[in-house]
Amino acid sequence: MPGSSADDIIDRRALRRKLAFWRVAAILVAGVAIVAAGLAAGDGLGLGQGDHIARIPVSGTILNDAARIKRIADAADNERVKAIIIAVDSPGGTTVGGESLHEAIIKAKAKKPVVAEVSTLAASAGYMIASATDHIVARESSIVGSIGVLVQMPNISTLMGRVGISVDEVKSSPLKAEPNFLNPTTPEELAMMERMIRDSYDWFVDLVIENRKMTRAQVTALADGSVFTGRQAKANGLIDSLGGEDAVLAYLKTRNIDTELDIIDIRPPAAEPLGLFGRLAGIDQSAFDRMLQASGLGGVFLDGLVSVWQGPIRNPNGGSGQK
Repeated sequence: MPGSSADDIIDRRALRRKLAFWRVAAILVAGVAIVAAGLAAGDGLGLGQGDHIARIPVSGTILNDAARIKRIADAADNERVKAIIIAVDSPGGTTVGGESLHEAIIKAKAKKPVVAEVSTLAASAGYMIASATDHIVARESSIVGSIGVLVQMPNISTLMGRVGISVDEVKSSPLKAEPNFLNPTTPEELAMMERMIRDSYDWFVDLVIENRKMTRAQVTALADGSVFTGRQAKANGLIDSLGGEDAVLAYLKTRNIDTELDIIDIRPPAAEPLGLFGRLAGIDQSAFDRMLQASGLGGVFLDGLVSVWQGPIRNPNGGSGQK
C-alpha cells in the first residue's frame, strides 16, 4: 500500500492473525458448549458415549414421576445402552407412582436386560418396581417386602366440636366426598375403602405372582405386610441373589452383556415443588421426603391409595421413631 511503511504492514498482518485465532477459538468454545448442552439434554443416555450400562436411581418417596419414566424409556430405546440397572432405595409411595414405573420397566426389559439393585430398602411400591425387573439383587441386610396397600384418614371432628366449629354440606349421596376428615367415618365409608384396598391388594399380589413366577399361595403367605432381610427375601423367592454391583454384573454376564462396559449413572430429575402447595411453600421432593420420615405420617400426606412401608419403631426411652 502506498505510503505504508514495512512496520505498518507487519502490524496489520499480526492483527489479522490475532483476529483469526480468536475467531477459531470462539467457534471451538461454541462447539464445546453445544455438545455439553446436548449431553445435558440427553441425560447422559449415550449422546457422545460409547456402549455402556445405564444405572437409574429410584429413591425416596415414589410419586407419579414422568421425568424418571422418560429416562427409563430413553435408556431402553438407546442402542448404546446395553443393559439397565434400577437402583432401588425406597419405602414406597403412591400405588399410581409404583404402577407407572412398573409399566415402564416391563416395557424396557422387553428390549434389553433390566436388573434391580436394592441398597437399604425396597418395600411396598419400592418392591413393586424391583419385581418388574429381570433379576433382583439385594444386600443381606437390605429390607425387602411389605407387599400391600393402605389408606389413612385423619379425623379432626372431635377437635372441631371442642372449639365450636361445625360444617354444613349438601351432597348428592351419602358417600360423595367421603371419608372426610371433618366428619366421623361411618361403617359404610369404611366398607367402601376396604373394597378399594382389597382390589388394589389383589392387583399387587397378581403382579408379584406374574413377575416372580410364584404361586398365589406362596405370595399370599408373604403378602401380609411383612418385611424381610435380604437373606430372608432370597429364601422366600422375593429376590434372586445377594450382593451389590458384583452380583448385578454376574447376572448380566449370563445375558451376554460385556461386564467391562462403563456403568453410567443417569442423573435423577431435579427436585420440583409438589403441586400448588409446594410452589407456595417452597417445598421440594427431598424436603417432602424428610418431612414424611420425621412425621411418621407418610400415608396421610400422599394423595390416593398408598403402598408405603413406614416402619415405626419404639425408642428405648419411650416414644416412637422412624426406621
